[in-house]
Amino acid sequence: MSTWAILALSVAGAIIVVEVARRLLSRAGAKWGLARHLVEHCTWAGFATAVVIAANVVFVPAMFGGTPQERTIGEGVDRVLGLITIACVTWLIVGAAYAVTDVILDRLVLVEGDRNRRARRIMTQIALVRRVATAVIIVVALGAMLFSFPQVRALGAGLLASAGIAGAIVGIAAQSTIGNMLAGLQLAFSDALRLDDVVVVNNEWGRIEELTLTYVVLRLWDERRLVLPVSYFTTNPFENWTRHGSRVLAVVHLRVDWAVPVDALREELYRFIQESPLWDQKDWTLQVTDVLPNGLVELRALMSAADSASAWDLKCDVREHLVGYVRENHPESLPRFRVDLPTGPQPTSWSAEA
Repeated sequence: MSTWAILALSVAGAIIVVEVARRLLSRAGAKWGLARHLVEHCTWAGFATAVVIAANVVFVPAMFGGTPQERTIGEGVDRVLGLITIACVTWLIVGAAYAVTDVILDRLVLVEGDRNRRARRIMTQIALVRRVATAVIIVVALGAMLFSFPQVRALGAGLLASAGIAGAIVGIAAQSTIGNMLAGLQLAFSDALRLDDVVVVNNEWGRIEELTLTYVVLRLWDERRLVLPVSYFTTNPFENWTRHGSRVLAVVHLRVDWAVPVDALREELYRFIQESPLWDQKDWTLQVTDVLPNGLVELRALMSAADSASAWDLKCDVREHLVGYVRENHPESLPRFRVDLPTGPQPTSWSAEA
C-alpha cells in the first residue's frame, strides 16, 4: 500500500473517531452540561485538529519524490502542516477552555436571591479572565509558529535584546488600549461593576449587558445600547443600584390638596401592595414629606421590590392606583389653586388721577 493511501486512511480514521466522539457527547449532553458545551465549542476545532495531526504524523517530505525540487516542496508542505497543527491545537484549547467556563457560568446564572450579587461578580471575573487567557494562548501560539522557522530562531537573541525598547514604543503607542485593559481588570476584581448590574450613566438607566477588557455595553430601558470605554467607569462617577444587592426601593410622589385623608391613603396603599406580586413583603410607608410653595401637599409612598425591574413596575402600578383612588373616592383632595380676591371695589390708577 502506498504512503498516500496510508495518509488518506489515517485522515479518514481521525475524522471517524472525532465523529463518534461527537455523537457520544451529543447524547450525553442532555444530562452532562460539559459534554453539551464541548460539542458546541470544539466540534470543528476537533475535526481540524484530528485531520492535521493525522496528516502530520504520517506525512514525510520524501512522499513527493527524491529530486531536490521535490524534496523542497515536501519540506515546505511539512512546515505548513506544522503551522496548521499549532493553529488547530490552539483553537481546540481555546474552545475547551470556553466549554469548561460555560459550565460554571450556567450554574451561576441560576443563582438567585442574596447570592445573586456574588454570582454575578464571579461571572464577570470569569468572562474577563478567559479573554485574557485566550489572548495569552494565541500570543504563545504565534510565537511557536514564528520560532518554527530557523531564520527567526537565529534572530531571537537580537529580538530579546531590543525587547525593552520595543516594549516602550508599543506602550506609548497603545497607552489608551492598555489603560482600558487595566481598567477592565480593576473593575472586575474590585467588584465595582458586574454583569447585569443596574446602573445610571449620564442620566441613562440600564443594565450591564457586556463587560470586556476594553469596553462596556449598557442595555438601556428602551433596548438601546450605550457603548462606553472601560476607563469611563474608573474616571467618572456613576450610580450602581445593585452594588450591595438587587433589592431596590420604589418611590411615588403625589401632589394633592390639603383636604387629602392621609390615613385613608395609607391604608389603601398597604391593601394594594399586599395583593401585588411585585412587592417583596418587606418595606413600605406613606408620609407627608413637604408643603410646596404653590399650596399643594406632597405625599411620598415608598415600597421595596426584589429588583429594579420589579420596582419600576410596582411604582407605576401604585401611582396609577392611588391616582384613581383619590379621583373616585376623595375628589376634594385633587390638586387645586386658590386665589383670594378683594371683596369691595378698588380704584384704578386712571380714576385716581381723574
